[in-house]
Amino acid sequence: MSRKLTRGAAGAAAVTALALTLAACAGAPAAETSAEEGSETGAYPLTIPSALGDAVIESAPTRVATWGWGATDAVLALGVVPVAIPSDDYSGGDDRMAPWVADGLEELGGEAPAILDNSTYELSVEELLATDPDVLLAPYSGLTQDEFDAVTEAGVPVVAYPDGPWTTPWRDVVTIVGEALGKEDEAEQVLEDLDAMVAEAAAAHPEFAESTIAVPTESAGTYYLYLASDPRVEILEDLGFQTPASVADLDTGESTFYTTVSPENLDRIDADVILTFAETQDALDAFLGSDAGKLIPAVQSGAVASLVGAEDVSALSPTPLTLPWGLDALVEKLATATAVAQG
Repeated sequence: MSRKLTRGAAGAAAVTALALTLAACAGAPAAETSAEEGSETGAYPLTIPSALGDAVIESAPTRVATWGWGATDAVLALGVVPVAIPSDDYSGGDDRMAPWVADGLEELGGEAPAILDNSTYELSVEELLATDPDVLLAPYSGLTQDEFDAVTEAGVPVVAYPDGPWTTPWRDVVTIVGEALGKEDEAEQVLEDLDAMVAEAAAAHPEFAESTIAVPTESAGTYYLYLASDPRVEILEDLGFQTPASVADLDTGESTFYTTVSPENLDRIDADVILTFAETQDALDAFLGSDAGKLIPAVQSGAVASLVGAEDVSALSPTPLTLPWGLDALVEKLATATAVAQG
């Protein structure tokens, strides 16, 4: 499997497709640095509501800034080079930029965006405004009301999350970004092509639909379980897996996308298969080999799919760029674990 960024599966306007399930690739269009060029469906001015307030966008943005997860990838997939993007301090390497984002920017060309410090998940309004953006796109983020108000009061419309922080479904991120950029038709095509990619993988593995799956991880002695609202669980359900009732039963309400589980309750994660991940193989082995980890029924049976390394772990969260980059490898691991679960 190649891990080179390609073009095509995300549609005519989609900029990149890094090597995962996207095998059929078309030629790349000319680089775009403005959302205004080639806009077919945008009608300005437009208002996009959010949980933090309305974004009133007077005209097609030409200087687009992004914040949170997924917005950068959606902007690139729609052929636009942003002026500012959040740093990726997990999988970004020395340049603090995810490899699929770096390849997408290289393919489109244009001036490299400013990297906004995301190490504390707090937006520096001053740093953002220094890039002179027309709009800030943050539909899947932890943006605060104070941050939203400060940027809006500076004259920059902010497209935040519709309901709550870190809860926007990944497809909605693409749709919202497409609306803000006046590229609704292109965004719809991006999603159609990505859905076709996932559907093809699901059709090739009908056994997934007969299995339940859960996503537990461990960090510094704390055990996390991802909920059905998390995009990583969403993509597993898109592939056919079912989330068992035990996941909701264990939810303490402490977060919108995960819950913590006490060690003595790990045996209640009643799933045929688990998907887990860690930065290093040693960390993964320590979790799966621990007394606590062995309480999970799927660990006992060996029905475990795992991802190791910052890039692969980060790519598990679906976007128009990460899906083509990581889906094939993920499906292969899931197929192996499901075969173990089904005997």
